[in-house]
Amino acid sequence: MQVYIDGKYYEKENAKVSVFDHGFLYGDGIFEGIRVYSGKVFKLKEHLDRLYKSAKALMLEIPLTPDELKKDVEDAVKRNQKTNGYIRLVVSRGEGDLGVNPFLCKKASVIIIVGDIQLYPEKFYTEGIPVITSSLRRISPDCFDVRIKSLNYLNNALAKIEAAQAECMEAVMLTREGYVAECTGDNIFIVSNGVLYTPCLTDSALEGITRSFVMEIAERAGMTIRETHLTQYDLYTADECFLTGTGAELIPVNKIDGRVIGSGRPGEWTKKLANLFHEAVHT
Repeated sequence: MQVYIDGKYYEKENAKVSVFDHGFLYGDGIFEGIRVYSGKVFKLKEHLDRLYKSAKALMLEIPLTPDELKKDVEDAVKRNQKTNGYIRLVVSRGEGDLGVNPFLCKKASVIIIVGDIQLYPEKFYTEGIPVITSSLRRISPDCFDVRIKSLNYLNNALAKIEAAQAECMEAVMLTREGYVAECTGDNIFIVSNGVLYTPCLTDSALEGITRSFVMEIAERAGMTIRETHLTQYDLYTADECFLTGTGAELIPVNKIDGRVIGSGRPGEWTKKLANLFHEAVHT
């Protein structure tokens, strides 16, 4: 593995950043998880657009233009000879002192890791996964807008711990008002009476790249799509449910808080969209 750090490549064991980097000290930075399919970087423009929007919101200056960063990402994939894989693109505030003040960091640091990812065992893509609803609420926009894909994932990590303690692999997170936001690392969809529903972005849901792509596929397949407020009741009574994300791709949900979803197996629309998704990303 060749890891890119600020314009240079290092072997995995030598890829290091300073302990004074504010990404390490304070979670002050942003990232993108990106897929490689059939040797091509999937939706790279969209990922970079979101990265630069996150940077703008944090007043974090990325020391490369989008075109330069695009070239570096593609070069990192070639160097690592990945036909199918996963990219973790990180921009941290950079090295500073022990104070929180971000403006004392002289220059942001850019890191590109090209490797593999497998969030869920293969059998769950055909059987579905059980999920729970976390007792922790999603961070609300008056505290921090989660559309900024920041390095601080403690809110998600604590909910993930709850899921693991319940012997589940994911947890649904609600807003303080009780609306469905997203899962700890994935967006969530339900199908009811042939209509595809997903939480609106103002309900503290990340504007997922895979989320948007699946919605495009569903529209082409003739589905009606609605972004709206959803509650636990909507999840419990859905005909089908699935999650989307760069790492997860599209994975069915068979049970939520002990309630069986539909037949307890991946539904027809879920299977159809999953097949269309895999056809599309490899072509």
